Amino acid sequence: MVKYFYCSGLLKSTWDQVCTAFWQRYPNPYSNHVLTEDIIFREVTPNNCLISRRLLTKTSRSPRWMERYLPKHMASSAYIIEDSIVDPQKRTMTTLTWNISHARLMSVEERCHYEVDPENGSWTEIKREAWISSNVFGLSRAIQEFGLARFKTSVTKTMKGFEYVLAKMQGETPSRSLAETATERARETALAAKEKAKDLASHAQKKQFV
Repeated sequence: MVKYFYCSGLLKSTWDQVCTAFWQRYPNPYSNHVLTEDIIFREVTPNNCLISRRLLTKTSRSPRWMERYLPKHMASSAYIIEDSIVDPQKRTMTTLTWNISHARLMSVEERCHYEVDPENGSWTEIKREAWISSNVFGLSRAIQEFGLARFKTSVTKTMKGFEYVLAKMQGETPSRSLAETATERARETALAAKEKAKDLASHAQKKQFV
């Protein structure tokens, strides 16, 4: 089985500005998990489309129960391939990303389509699709649910990061509010506490059977 996700959103900036920001969106305060970005391939087609392939390195904090299935050197990082095609005549940009790390455990494929908003030519519409799958016997459903939850959180951060970079490009002074920072830290603390509670419960259960 595969978990499917779809959403659409608007960026209140022109398509040209969004395309420019796309190549400048790292680093930003919402993407501290992105460590490196490297261009593997790039060319301009005869019809003036820009085709690119990039390799992204990201931190990837896995839940404790999943780490046992990963080599130690892979449990905290992930490599992502990003293909993109920009069509300046049609004023569209399409990206396709997928993980090459931990792919046997969980595969996440994302497709994004950027185009001029049909209702407001000064804005950009983003249509996002994702497919999350796992073939781990007995754990595939749990892994897919975990991947979907993490992906939804990532989408929120991606949009905020885009808005941050766009504001900076337009001469504004973007900043994260104290409320946003406090909320995110509280969420991270809660997740860490939840994982710790699971570990303690697991150890306690094991002792019962010893």
